[in-house]
Amino acid sequence: MATKHRVRVRRAYDEPVRGDGVRVLVDRIWPRGLSKEKADFDEWCKSVAPSTALRKWYNHDPDRFAEFGRRYRTELKEPERAEALQHLRALTKRRNLTLLTATKQADISEAAVLADLLGG
Repeated sequence: MATKHRVRVRRAYDEPVRGDGVRVLVDRIWPRGLSKEKADFDEWCKSVAPSTALRKWYNHDPDRFAEFGRRYRTELKEPERAEALQHLRALTKRRNLTLLTATKQADISEAAVLADLLGG
């Protein structure tokens, strides 16, 4: 049986820490104020990000997080997003995975929904 490594959620602006494993930005938009030189992650998987319409509707309103998660899980069944999610799932089989987001409230972000789906 394949080993499942840890999945965690952190902010894109956070310095890497030991045990992060593969660091993947999962936002559709590049983090404001973060230069490409300062960005310390292994890849940018924007195809797994929620649609612009869903992101704007949600607007990181904590009261909408449960509904956002439900709608986002539905979007993740679309072919391009499903393929990206499968890629992230494959990464968890090899190493720890840290999902990065620019949002101030990472615990109510798409990265948190993804971490939950990936067993984080």
